[in-house]
This record gives sequence, C-alpha cells and structure tokens, in this order.
Amino acid sequence: MKVLVTGATGTVGNELVKALLQRGADVRALTRKQPKPGRFPDPVEIALGDLTDPVSTAEAIKGADKLFLLIGSVPDELTQALTAYGLAKQAGLKHVTYLSVFKADQFLDVPHFAAKFAVEQAIRAGGMPYTILRPGYFHQNERRLRPVLNGPGVYPVPAGNQGLAAVDVRDIAEAAAISLTAEGHTGKTYDLVSSELLTGPAAAATWSKLLGKKITYAGHGDFDGFEAQLRKTGMPGWIAYDLRVMFQGYVERGLSNTEDQTARFSALLGHQPRTYSSFAAELTKEWAAA
Repeated sequence: MKVLVTGATGTVGNELVKALLQRGADVRALTRKQPKPGRFPDPVEIALGDLTDPVSTAEAIKGADKLFLLIGSVPDELTQALTAYGLAKQAGLKHVTYLSVFKADQFLDVPHFAAKFAVEQAIRAGGMPYTILRPGYFHQNERRLRPVLNGPGVYPVPAGNQGLAAVDVRDIAEAAAISLTAEGHTGKTYDLVSSELLTGPAAAATWSKLLGKKITYAGHGDFDGFEAQLRKTGMPGWIAYDLRVMFQGYVERGLSNTEDQTARFSALLGHQPRTYSSFAAELTKEWAAA
C-alpha cells in the first residue's frame, strides 16, 4: 500500500512519514522541489509537484493507493484542497485522510477554518472513503517562543482564560497513520485533543516553573496591536488578519474540549495523548541541551 503525503516537509507531514514507515506503508512525499539528501528516510519516494498545478498533482497521485491531504497556510487553501481531492477521486484512490481543525464549523469567521469546513463538506459528500482529523492548537507552535520566553520573559500567545484544546503533532501523525493503515476508520471524524487545556495564565505559570524565572502572560485585550505586531514580523497581512480573528474567537468563545473527546482520541491511539506541560518540559530540556 502506497500513501501519498502532501505537506510532507512540514511539522505534521514529517512526523507522519516516519509513522507510516513504522507501520510498513510505502510512502510517496509530494514536495515542490527536490529535498536535500537525508531529508527523508531512504525508502521514501519523492514526487515533485505543486497543489496549484493539477498536472503535477495528478502525476504524483498515479500509482498511489491512499492520500493524506494537508494544506498549509495559503490564501487559496480551498482551491488546492478540492483540486487534490478531485484528482484523487478521479484516479480511484481507496481512501483520503484530511487534516482539518478542531471545531471548524464553529469559527466560520476565521478564513482558514471556513476553508477547512468547506473541504470537509465536499469530502463527506464526495463518495470517496475518508477520515477527517480535527486537531486543536499544536504544542509544537511553542518552539518559536524561545526568544521571548528566555529574553523579556513574556508568554505572548493570546490564549485567553477559557481554555484551548491542544495536541502534540506526534499524536496527530500517529492518528493519521492509523487511519491510513488500519481498518474501521472510514467515514469517521476524530477530534484530536489532549486532556490538558491551554490558557494564557497557566502557560505562563508552566514556563515560569520550567525556566526558573518569572514569565508574564501578555494578555489578550488588544487584538489590533496583536495583528499589527504580526505584520511587523514580516507576516503577510492576510495571515495576520486570519490569526487575529482566530485568537479573538478563542478568547470570546473558547476552544475547550470534553473528557469524552479526549477518551475517544486515546482509544484511537491506544494510549493517552501527550499533554502541553509534558511537551513544555521536553522542550525546555531540548533548549538547555542546545
């Protein structure tokens, strides 16, 4: 069985490639350019292509049995996803696992949530066997916070006080690999969420303990300023706006999960999903060793 992995060079895709190989699957990675030697394990087949180009995408799909569909942060996310899905269906692939987002249908004012929910609807109506994965906030997002945590001692993510569902990327990859290699997941939608909700104050407290210094939560009262700061970092304006609306929605409406959702995810994995605090401890050790 050969799985075509889109987004293979990204955070989730990289982990998924390893998880699929561990389960004995043949893996074809779709990349826009030839990866550097050693970027992927030797058994991985490279397919050069771009999801904005139906010709190269169709060529990459040839000979594959299943598709892992992940679309990164791009303004034409809906077009890319529906193109890849349509070509996979046309080629007669046996299954697609689509990476959406937790509560995609409840944040339709957020552009990338709305796009993912539209893709979900198309996949459910499309007739091709599928699994939809809805992950919460990625623990691995915190890797980029090292300068502000170690420098001014600020936790800058406007996570709010209600609690965000969060998940480790390695658990996402494991869930995706299971859905692509095991029976019983066709037509299922899984919420990928751990037992530990993320709040701004709690995250600051966690990092204070781990780093041995006072970490202050930056708060969540100024979303105009948050968006402007993102733009100052060089982030494209459309992404800055998207993230602003997303976090503002989190603060106003929350993104919490239930014990039942975590239990269902645990049953899928066969173990408890990793928590935010355990990842933070792991990352702190990694930073210290570096």
